Amino acid sequence: MTSSTSSVVRTRFAPSPTGYLHLGGARTALFSWAFARHHQGVFVLRIEDTDLERSTPEAVQAILDSMEWLGMQPDEGPFYQMQRMERYREVIAQMLKDGTAYHCYSSPAEVEAMREKARAAGLKPRYDGTWRPEAGKTLPPVPADRQPVVRFKNPADGATSWNDLIKGPISFDNSELDDLIIARPDGTPTYNFCVVVDDWDMQITHVLRGDDHVNNTPRQINILRALGAALPEYGHVPMILGPDGEKLSKRHGAVNVMEYDSDGYLPEAMINYLARLGWSHGNDELFTREQLVEWFDTRHLTKSAAQWDPKKLNWVNAHYIKHSSNEDLAARVAPRIRQRQGDPDAVDLAAVMGLLKDRADTLNQLADGAMLFCGVYAPADAELLAEHLDDAARALLADFAQKAQALPDWTSEALDAQIKSLLADHGVKMPKLGIPLRLVVTGQKQTPSLGPVLALLGRERVLERLAAT
Repeated sequence: MTSSTSSVVRTRFAPSPTGYLHLGGARTALFSWAFARHHQGVFVLRIEDTDLERSTPEAVQAILDSMEWLGMQPDEGPFYQMQRMERYREVIAQMLKDGTAYHCYSSPAEVEAMREKARAAGLKPRYDGTWRPEAGKTLPPVPADRQPVVRFKNPADGATSWNDLIKGPISFDNSELDDLIIARPDGTPTYNFCVVVDDWDMQITHVLRGDDHVNNTPRQINILRALGAALPEYGHVPMILGPDGEKLSKRHGAVNVMEYDSDGYLPEAMINYLARLGWSHGNDELFTREQLVEWFDTRHLTKSAAQWDPKKLNWVNAHYIKHSSNEDLAARVAPRIRQRQGDPDAVDLAAVMGLLKDRADTLNQLADGAMLFCGVYAPADAELLAEHLDDAARALLADFAQKAQALPDWTSEALDAQIKSLLADHGVKMPKLGIPLRLVVTGQKQTPSLGPVLALLGRERVLERLAAT
């Protein structure tokens, strides 16, 4: 087939705002974005909002928010199909004039009867071409009480083929394809037609999309050819499956992409993980956004379905958290602490991030851990205190408080040394002091290392809580 002759690579992401941007859509957007960036091309965002009953402003905003969060800002757009209606009508009028489209007055019931007849004969159910103009053919009388649809006059013979960027050669017999409706009775254009005109006008050179669109591609190619337009190259990405091998759904986490932001995932981790769902660069599991752009090509997009693995996502996210600066993490976690009614300014939050980040999978886990320092102090359960706070423990705590008060430097190193010295003086193991000290000072039985925790809480808070024992 004749491909687009544009020297500049132009890709597009064209979601329908009938729901939030889900994981499959985000991955498709990522591949289109990365391909354009790799070739120093143009990435176009187009909102296909012609489904007026299901499209909502909230869904549009969710798509825009998701794209911004993932850092995939378009070079052009967003363009909205509903703002291009005059252009679509102009092209349809020209096609009617050129004879590549025609008015069809068959009612939906009549078309369904045609399909049933074909099924009964063991044929593919389709419109039978009653109103299709042909040389020497007499068309039925035009019904006076019926508005027509406009159908595309699809080639009757031959095949429509293309070399898919991912799947390889694909071919459809034109005899298998219906004369597609391109405008409804009220004149509004249909999805497949709008896509074609948009790709033509926006000079799209490469279309990367889900493989649920494979059956649309031959129809769109034939309309482009009828318009005399250059053809983009097409690549159809296999679907994402859930951990159980079934189609990804809400029960697997196929939710609004922005929920992953709410759940504490880093956008750079999501980009890394989504890229590995169906694309690879050798054995590299972890890479930066810049490396993705440098390495990305369609030759390493897989033909088989990818599998969503929440544990793998957590592993990737934990890697990015661990390698983020403490200051960056503090800035990201502070709003989450406020959501938990905590005060992120009550402590050196960057230092808290340094203490917690090696054990955290998500920003939410960091926020939960930081509440030890930023939240309202809650004393330990009385039963737990009774279990661990006997006379010997109280004596240890009193000795620790006296020596800690005299420390010239309130640092984790000085506190660790003080604890070690105290254990040696009393001839006891760490749990004998560590558990009562944690319970009294933090209200919790388990915390990160005591020295850093006590240092971050500060001398005043620690000694005040010990004095209240």
